[in-house]
Amino acid sequence: MSDDIFRLTPRDVRQKELPMVMRGYDRQRVDDFKLEVAEELERLLRINLDLESQCKANHEQLRSFRERDKALNDALISAQQLRSEIREQAEREAQLILREARAEGDRLLDEQRAEIRRLQEEIAGLERMRRAYLAQLRHLAERQLAEIEAAEAAPREGDDPRANKVTPAWLDTLIKE
Repeated sequence: MSDDIFRLTPRDVRQKELPMVMRGYDRQRVDDFKLEVAEELERLLRINLDLESQCKANHEQLRSFRERDKALNDALISAQQLRSEIREQAEREAQLILREARAEGDRLLDEQRAEIRRLQEEIAGLERMRRAYLAQLRHLAERQLAEIEAAEAAPREGDDPRANKVTPAWLDTLIKE
């Protein structure tokens, strides 16, 4: 990713001011939600930093394995100048170490790939949870708005009952409640 891309930080979320509008959201709930989002961003940033640190350590270890590989190859060149028996022994040991180093490198890469897949699945799960939460919040708000509209349409004490018309839609609203 490029550094020119805007990155949302927990501080940005905490300091974001939303304009007040008539029939707006509950300010305390918005502030609470902003706090939750900021805390989640901080948690994810910490996880990301930990993963980057692990990745750097793995790259350093891989570089070390490559240096070992190069050193072993240099040792093989000098061993070729020795008697054939010593040369054959040195080659067998070098091959064994190379296989182990490659196997270890492959194992570490596979572990990191699995960890990346797990984290991607976890992030996808969190995104699904976020969408479900927003849908529930939207449903709740719509239901409360329908209740307000039903309450406004309901006959009040002291009103002329003949002036209030009970409609099937109004009755359906009361039944659903």
